[in-house]
Amino acid sequence: MYGLVTMTAQGRIADRAAMKVLRWGPGLRLSIRECHGLIVVSADQQGVFKVAEQGHVRLPAVVRHWCGLAAGDRVFIVAEPASRRLVVYPPAKLDEIVAQTHESAFGGDHE
Repeated sequence: MYGLVTMTAQGRIADRAAMKVLRWGPGLRLSIRECHGLIVVSADQQGVFKVAEQGHVRLPAVVRHWCGLAAGDRVFIVAEPASRRLVVYPPAKLDEIVAQTHESAFGGDHE
């Protein structure tokens, strides 16, 4: 499942469809890490983070700084139910992917 979400100043990522497909509810323990410019949020019994009572994920400040995220940034999310993982694509990573795809599709011709 894919989505486009606006992150709040407190790092809130709220997408009910993603939470439903992942079967994540309030209080579920999570691990959050950076991997190749992506933010990977995984269900983890030993995780130090939790799904908030309102049913959303809050990215801690240190995580937001890792990827240069700011309040109001739109992020692309991928919910992967089989791996119980939510992958967050920050704008910088999306720019990189789009540039690579355009270069592959159009070469040096960007018209």
